[in-house]
This record gives sequence, C-alpha cells and structure tokens, in this order.
Amino acid sequence: MMGKAFGMRAALLAAGVASLALGATQALAEPMAMLDRHGSRVAIEPYAPNIVRVTIALDPALATAAPGPGPNAKADATGWSHRADAGGDVFTSSALSVVVDAKPWPKAPSQMERYFAPSLPPVSLSVSTADGRLLTKMNGWEMAPHMVNGEETFRVGASFAAPLDEHYYGLGQNQESLGPLDLRSRTIDCKHWYDAPAGETVCVPFLVTNKGYGIVWDNPARTIVSPGLNNGTRWQSEVGERVSFFVIAGATTDEIYAGYAKLTGETPLPPKAAFGLIQSKARFESQQELLGIAEGYRSRNYPIDVMVLDWFYWTRMGQLDIDRTYFPDPKGMNDRLKAMGMRSIVSVWPRFERESRYFDMLAAKGWLLQHEDGSPVDGLPVRFDRAGALLDSTNPEAREWFWGKIRDNIASQGFDWFWLDETEPDLVPDDYQFSIGSGARYHNLFPLLHTAGVAEGSARDRPDLRNLILCRAAYLGTQRNGCAFWSSDVHSTWEALKRQVPTGLNFTASGMAYWGSDIGGWQYPSGPKAEHPLLVDPAGATAMDAGYADYPELFVRWFQYSVFTPSLRIHGQRPAAALWDYGTAAEPILASYLRLRYSLMPYIYALGAQTHRTGAPFMRALFMDFPNDPKVADIGDQYMFGPAFLVAPITDQGRTSRPVYLPAGADWYDYWTNKRYTGGQTVEVAAPIDRMPLFVRAGSIVPIGAQVKSTAERQPLESIRVYPGRDARFTLYDDDGTTNAYRKTGGASAELVWNEAGGTLSARGKLPTGQNPAQLLRIVEAAQ
Repeated sequence: MMGKAFGMRAALLAAGVASLALGATQALAEPMAMLDRHGSRVAIEPYAPNIVRVTIALDPALATAAPGPGPNAKADATGWSHRADAGGDVFTSSALSVVVDAKPWPKAPSQMERYFAPSLPPVSLSVSTADGRLLTKMNGWEMAPHMVNGEETFRVGASFAAPLDEHYYGLGQNQESLGPLDLRSRTIDCKHWYDAPAGETVCVPFLVTNKGYGIVWDNPARTIVSPGLNNGTRWQSEVGERVSFFVIAGATTDEIYAGYAKLTGETPLPPKAAFGLIQSKARFESQQELLGIAEGYRSRNYPIDVMVLDWFYWTRMGQLDIDRTYFPDPKGMNDRLKAMGMRSIVSVWPRFERESRYFDMLAAKGWLLQHEDGSPVDGLPVRFDRAGALLDSTNPEAREWFWGKIRDNIASQGFDWFWLDETEPDLVPDDYQFSIGSGARYHNLFPLLHTAGVAEGSARDRPDLRNLILCRAAYLGTQRNGCAFWSSDVHSTWEALKRQVPTGLNFTASGMAYWGSDIGGWQYPSGPKAEHPLLVDPAGATAMDAGYADYPELFVRWFQYSVFTPSLRIHGQRPAAALWDYGTAAEPILASYLRLRYSLMPYIYALGAQTHRTGAPFMRALFMDFPNDPKVADIGDQYMFGPAFLVAPITDQGRTSRPVYLPAGADWYDYWTNKRYTGGQTVEVAAPIDRMPLFVRAGSIVPIGAQVKSTAERQPLESIRVYPGRDARFTLYDDDGTTNAYRKTGGASAELVWNEAGGTLSARGKLPTGQNPAQLLRIVEAAQ
C-alpha cells in the first residue's frame, strides 16, 4: 500500500519537477522501450548516439517520468534500434550498445537466501562501444524504505563494476585531498556543505572516468558515491523512489564534455573582463575606499578590470538597498569606474532579517524556506551568526520577485554583474520545506534555480549585456547560467593553498569550466610560525598581523598559481588586500605575474571561446590530454592550462624547487629558460620566489598581447610564439567582450597553422587584430 501511494505521488512529483529544469522543453519522457524484469521496470531513453538514460523503478509511471532538474535536453532516439534475444534486450546506435540482461524466473531460495533475500527484482545491464568494448556494467540497484522530514520514502542506489585500472574524476568540489586527484577508493559525500572541515563541498553528480565514459546521476538529494571502492562503484541517494542516470560516452574526454553540454546546457562565454584581475575585499567600508583602490591601480599602471562591492553595503540584511551614508552616489561611483576602464560586481544575498522591509511580505506569500507548519525558518542552530530567513528560490514567483528587486534597486545604480553568495544555500534545508518538496529531497538543487532566476532575468531585461554571476555552489547544468565559481571561504594557510589545486581540477572535470579561489584565502590571515627561511621580506606589508611573517610569501605563491586558473580574483577578510599591500618585496613579483596574465589574454580568451563551442574545460587535469600515459592518472598538483601550458604550482613555504612530471608523448620547453626536455620523465625544477615552474608543450602556438590597462582597451598582438616540435593549430578569437552579439555572429576568428617541416606560420582568415601573422612570428629556440 505504501509503495503504491508513493509511486503515484512520486510520479506526479517527477512530472512537475521537470518544469523546474529551467529552459527544458521536455515534459514527460517517452522512452524508446520500457522493460519488465519481474516487476522492476527499466526504461531506456537515448538522447544522442553517445548518450543514454536508464531509469529503474517499481512503478511504471516513475520509470517513464522525465529527468529531474539539471538535464534540459530533449530525448532523441534517432539512429537507435532495439531487439530482444536470449541474453536480454539490446539497444544500439552508431556509438553505443546497451544490453539489459534477461532475468530468468528466480529459483527456489536456499536457507541462507531465505534470510538474506533481496527485496527487489534484480536488474543488471551493460554499456559498450559500438565495436564491443565494455564501458561499464551496472550490477544491481536498491530501494530501502526510511523516513525523511516526516515523509515515508526510500534510499535509492545502484552499483557498477570497477576494473582495477579505472580511474574517476569530478563529482563537484571536494577539498579533502592534498594532492592526489583520482577519486578511486574514496567515499564522496556529495552534498552542498559550507562548513565542511577542509573547505566547502559542492555536489555536481557527474563522474568522469578514464575508460571513455561518464555517469550523470539524476537525483538532487544528498548522495554517497564510492568510486572503485572494493572494486565497485556505488551510488546511494538519501531520498528517491527510482534510479535514474545517464551514460555519456566519448573517444576523448572532450567528447564526453560535449555530451555533458548537450545534455545540461552550453557554457556561455563570459565577458572579457571576467578573465582580467578582479579586486575584492571583505569588505570595502565606503565608496571612497573602493574608488581609492581602483585609482591606486591606475596610478601604479597595474592592469585591472573589475572592482567588487561585497556584503554589508546595505542598511540591513534583506533590505536589498545601498546605504547612502557610506555609498552616497553608487551611480557616480560606477560611472567613475567605467571611465577608468573598469566594471563592477556587487554581492546580493538571499537572506532576510525579520526587521527587513520585505520579510513580512515574503513570509505571507510563503516565499521563504519553511517549517512543516508553514512558518519561516529564521536562523539555524548549526550557525552561530544571526542568520535570517532564506528566499525559497525553488518558487518561480520568488525568483522573479528577487530579480526584479535586484534590477530596480541595485542594477539601476550602474552595477554590471552580481555575486550570488550563499548559493548552497548556507542555511541547510534538510529538515525544512521548499515550495516543491522537502529540503532533504532537493538538498543540492538550490544553486541551479537561484542563479537561473538572475541569469534569465538579466537576459530578458538587459539583453545587450553579457551575463556573469559569481557563484559559490553548483548543480547539474548550473554552468549554463553564466556562473564563475570559487572555492568558498577557505583559510589563509599553506595547507589551504595546497588543497586548491586538486580541488579545482576535479571541479572543472565536473563540466564546470570556470573556477578559481580567493587569492590569499578568505579567513583572516593567521598561521603557525614559518618553518623555513622566508622567501619574501614582509617589510611594508599591511595585509596581515606582524606575527604572520610568511603571509606575503603565501600570497605570492597563491597569486602565481591563480594567474593560470580561469579567474583571477583577490579577496579576503584582511585589513588591506590590494596588490601593493603585501610588502615592498612582494609587489614587483606580483606585478610581473599580473602583466603576464594580461599578455596571455589573447590566448586565454580564445580558450574561453573554445569552451563555449565544445563544453570542455581549459583548466585540465592531465588525464584529459594524456590518456595513454598511466603515470598521470593520480597527479593532482600539476595540470594543463589550455593546450600549451603545463602548470606546477609551489604550495609549500620556503620551497625553491620541486619535481615536475613531464607527460609522455610530447617534448616540453621550460617557459623561463627555453630548455627542451623529452616527456615521460620527472625533472627537478628550480623555483625561486619569482618563478613558478611552467612548461610549454612542444608544438604549441601562443599569442602574446601588448600590455593594456584593462580588457576594455583594444589589445594588439605583440608576437605569436611558436614552440617547435610538431605541426600545430590554434584558433584566435575576439569580439566586443561585453554584449551577446557573439551568439549570433560568432565574433572574429582566425586559425593559426604552424607547419613544422617548412618552419612556416600561416593564418586561415584575417587576424581579429588585423595584423600580419608573419610579422609577429617568434620561433622559440631550445636552449642548451
């Protein structure tokens, strides 16, 4: 009786939730086939030749219901066929073969089996390439009844085989690792958790393997994932009445990411300013202070693109206003920034104090996270701060209202883009109710819907301005909302810096290309006494207390690393945060790396355009580009930045060298010395404080831009460097950097082609800068 009632209710729920997958055009799914395995219903639903969805439930209505929020593509069985034979049901396309095993009527159970008999009719299936190579095998599924938020529901899960040489990446942001990247034999608690001990966790239930496939798990509840543990991979979600997942296959990892983009939405090209320096602080106390920092960059001739106004510029939490005592003319402030070639980002929170002007209205309409009785959840016992109530962004009317207030009260004052803080949300919803259901059922969903409300409102009301949102959390599909993510409020310690590198690589491996960290850490700078001689004299530093003498060294190393991440943002809870606040010894080093970032802007912006076209990240773990080198499978402290650069950050205090593994299958140039090395070996690389180990792959084209004060300036090319070693291609790209015209016109692009045998560089198409490539060519000669 309970199972039937839940089946009917959950089927209606699943159908309704499909409409929450903003942008989705699909209502109820129409599977290619629904199979009956002695009461277990199995639906097979292709989305492309290399993408297939599998749904398993006891209730046929649930088996045929649409996916949950996140995936927003239409099912498409074009080119697929279905046949049945003695082994089971076989579904084939030009890329895949899916076999749902036949299940003979079960034999009479033994004495032991009578006691340990499974409660579900078993289901197993395999997914192979078209030529018969096994990708993955699902061995079984589970549904175990339990009570959550007063609701009788189930834990649901599935188990997959895990060969010994299979490796696993992705699943969002997990900051536990100090270096190793592979998730094999770990247990990932896939849930949004701001207070995670090592740093905030973010759940993106997309697991990518080195075996030519990835799995998208279609359930927004808290999910435990154990990749390769005891030679099996198990997924188990806390709430659900069915198992639903997608398999995406690809001959390369980029084909897998193209499939993910097709399934959940493309990654927009951010405004060009997002690739430049973003200066933030927790917090600028006044309009005068913010403009003073901006003018400080200009007076020192340091490039910068964005100034950020963080929290408590308002009169109360939830007022959605600007305190005119400290910010008397926000429109004039933003006009002044634009006159200096800068843009602005402003932080907007989804929390409302009882004393704020909108609280009573939001509570009356039911637009806040609620207790079971419908009263607002005002603060949480797990938080020590005066929390306030959370906007229920699962309610489309609440989302629309929220965007309208942002537009009218804040954007109207000239702010360009928005920082949607607390997108986990910080107020843990598990024991409470969203408009669509329990917080436990939809634990991981908030960031997708909350950011979508602003993204869609901005697209409608500001169609000529390209969207950008700073986002602290993600879920399947959040990349389509124009989010640039960061690793949350991490500590200002060497340990935290070390964790950033593998954290960022697994996050971008989750299909979220734009990620960075608060350079220098967010928490107030404090740490143990340095164990090694200082590499940066702290004289003149005002960013920390005198007792943290090695903090300027930490900041230099963090900044060097961040120059080679998708976003470059200084932020932190410290007395001073600008580039010149870390001492007279640190400043020239920081300035040189800042200028290096801007000289690489033509290269980086072209990588962003490539990600928009393909869905593939450009901060890339080594497994993506060197699948035939088994030594890279677990390397989490080195990575590729686009096709050319191998980055090996320094994350230890006092360190002046480090070993760097150069992947096999390529030669490598030391960026600083031009010495050439053969791949497949580990080399010890010098790393004085002004040098982070950096290599360029032989057979690379790297466009170098002239120095500019911001991306608002037209940037001619200074040179086109070619690192010989093989034929090479690189597509230059440029556009106006701020509007959405790129979606229609595609911007201006030209493919650069290096012919190794002839030693010549040519261009297919006119360079976006109008320059002659032959006159810009600089062939790098290998040093002895």
